[in-house]
Amino acid sequence: MRITGGKYRGRRVVPPANLKARPTTDFAKEGLFNILNSRICFEGITVLDLFSGTGSIGYEFVSRGVAEAHLVEKNYGNFSGIKKIIGELGLQNIKPIRIDAVAYLKTCRVKYDLVFADPPFNLHWAGELPGMVLRSGVLRENGLFILEHPGGRDFSDMPSFQETRRYGEVHFSFFKQHPGLR
Repeated sequence: MRITGGKYRGRRVVPPANLKARPTTDFAKEGLFNILNSRICFEGITVLDLFSGTGSIGYEFVSRGVAEAHLVEKNYGNFSGIKKIIGELGLQNIKPIRIDAVAYLKTCRVKYDLVFADPPFNLHWAGELPGMVLRSGVLRENGLFILEHPGGRDFSDMPSFQETRRYGEVHFSFFKQHPGLR
């Protein structure tokens, strides 16, 4: 696994041997960040990465200059791996948080410009995540929510849905926080 762009581009990130996650492929990450590079300015924004796993998406955001990234991961082994990599890279503006993603959404008082979620592909309630995130109040008005998911899920009937992009077996669905949506 490597960081694909920004200040830390090319740096290899070695996740823990006992990893309990499915990391986003470098191919999919590059595709996602190519889209984001044309849509947002990373400087000064705040990002939330739910179901962080290895933390690779958070490292990508920090490498590209976000002001702050919060990585939510409940698995202790994955969380410890994230902390280790943060120390090895010397990242100052990244904060790992060990908590269940749903519990975090219910208790969080921080507002983010962008929320990314990569739940386990077999999580039976993953289809509820867009609504949960958009109603939770964690996303600023006109903020962006990105859900990584396998094929076979269609979110196009949701009022905040923007589009879905496919990179191999990985799909990214984009949602925009509209004023008054709760």
